Amino acid sequence: MSDFEFQSLNLRAEIGGNSYVLNLKGETLLLDAGMHPKEEGADALPRYQNIAFDSVDGIVVSHSHLDHIGTLPVAQRDQPSAPVYLTPGTAALGENLLHNSVNVMSSQATELGIKEYPLFHHREIEYLQERWMPREYERPFHLNLGDIDSASITFFDAGHIMGSAGVLIEKEDKTVFYTGDVHFKDHTLIKGARFPDLDEPDLLIMETTRGADERPTDYTRADEEERLAQCINNALDAGGSALIPVFAIGKTQEILTMLDNFKNEGRIPEHTPIYIGGLSTKMTVAYDKFSRSTRRSRPGFEILRDMDVVTGKRSRKRTPIEYKPGAIFCLSSGMMSEKTVSNVFARGFLPNEKNSLLFVGYSASDTPGGVIRTSNSGDLVRLDGTHKVPLNCEVHEFDFSGHARREELLDFAIKARPKKILLVHGDPPAAAWFETRLKEQLPDTEVIIPQPGIKISF
Repeated sequence: MSDFEFQSLNLRAEIGGNSYVLNLKGETLLLDAGMHPKEEGADALPRYQNIAFDSVDGIVVSHSHLDHIGTLPVAQRDQPSAPVYLTPGTAALGENLLHNSVNVMSSQATELGIKEYPLFHHREIEYLQERWMPREYERPFHLNLGDIDSASITFFDAGHIMGSAGVLIEKEDKTVFYTGDVHFKDHTLIKGARFPDLDEPDLLIMETTRGADERPTDYTRADEEERLAQCINNALDAGGSALIPVFAIGKTQEILTMLDNFKNEGRIPEHTPIYIGGLSTKMTVAYDKFSRSTRRSRPGFEILRDMDVVTGKRSRKRTPIEYKPGAIFCLSSGMMSEKTVSNVFARGFLPNEKNSLLFVGYSASDTPGGVIRTSNSGDLVRLDGTHKVPLNCEVHEFDFSGHARREELLDFAIKARPKKILLVHGDPPAAAWFETRLKEQLPDTEVIIPQPGIKISF
């Protein structure tokens, strides 16, 4: 066995259930502990069986999206001595996400008969949180606390969502950098990534999410924002409303800030009511908590305090959000998955030709959101097992991705000149694009798309 090794614990070489293990000359580090969003039960877990019980020295979580933190309690159960390192923002959002995941899995256990669910419980999360050790950006710490010979770890702001981090790992003369999910340009609310200048690191582990996405050369974010404002106005002028399906973490807060800017700039009517619902409210509370302690494009701006937002009613019984004309509804989930607030709301929304459905994020092709995006006006679309409705409203799509453009990541890698680069977090066509370009641009760098379970020395 090599002194320095990488192994992917992912189910397949694609997006979903991200988890990787690093052997660092006698120390073992687990990078991320995700849940695969397209799998169920035990199949949604990374290959934790590839790691010996209680053999990990520490677990690092790059950010709080489900595919990076969703099975952290399972990883902690298997590694009872390992502390968990993450940023304060990731800890706050991750706590909410994991508790919500218990609720979702409990429902699926009843409705779908998945015996393994829930994979963990509320009290277990609370107990395991005692081993969470939040660390600030750009402040190095040792994997084994108090041991100056232990691997040094430093978090750098990845600009993807609040709390997201790229991870610099240094041990003896070896340097590793893990990008996690990264966005280099500033968002409407949070700032873009602030990564270190890398100088020929031994290993670069880089996300490739948008490798197959060729963005138009004339794209500008300002143009997309203007188009979104115009589509909202068109719906309001027609006597209808706008539905914007949003992911609870990141996209909700980004779009709400954008809408507030639109009102302040007179681009949409100031009196237009904005409704949010689902997990979005709880995540927005967490975002607001860090309004002064994280890098923001609008420092100190608190969404729920400074905007006139109508939140869903809090009660044991889930009461559907009531449709009203002349309003904007920012509802989760972003893919309009079955039984989520945006999906239930769409039953009465889609048949109304005065309304506009505005997609601002990614939708997998097999989700209701993905189906709608490939449907034609007047088609019957299936929202769940029992509800099929006509698609009469306007449908528009916008590019406000939280992932870096492929050209930006390519430039980052070329500038870093790593000795070895591993292409992760990308579906096969995306990773293949990077593999081809990097081999052309960096002929002296070994470029690898790691396959699950295969150990790679560096």
